[in-house]
Amino acid sequence: MPIQQTTPADAQRLMDQGQRYIDVRTEQEFAAGHPARAVNIPIAMPNPATGQMAMNPDFVSVVAAHFPKDAQIIVGCQSGGRSQRAAEVLAQAGYANVSNMHGGFSGAPDQMGWSEAGLPVCKDCGPENSYAGLRGKRG
Repeated sequence: MPIQQTTPADAQRLMDQGQRYIDVRTEQEFAAGHPARAVNIPIAMPNPATGQMAMNPDFVSVVAAHFPKDAQIIVGCQSGGRSQRAAEVLAQAGYANVSNMHGGFSGAPDQMGWSEAGLPVCKDCGPENSYAGLRGKRG
């Protein structure tokens, strides 16, 4: 099943209509700035032993703890690659209403990103949006 694609401007409009935005970048990237109202659930994280990025084994379980399978979800990352992978993982896990925000937070060669488009950005929106806060509230 192909993943729906959306632009930052359309993602903002969809969020205004109630869709949720999951930022799948690392906790450090999220803390440096993210779309307002986004929550952080990284698809990949640095392995402390090697420094290399590795898939987050808790990604789907943390999403499932906070979002029902019929939720309308937008996923985004830095430029659109990790979020495309995250959308595919969520679709395989049974999420049917997932869109990838092409261009991500900072933009891609062929698409302006969220921050470049001048859309609302947050740097410290509280622990309820952070991965540490979400991971701690799993059932």
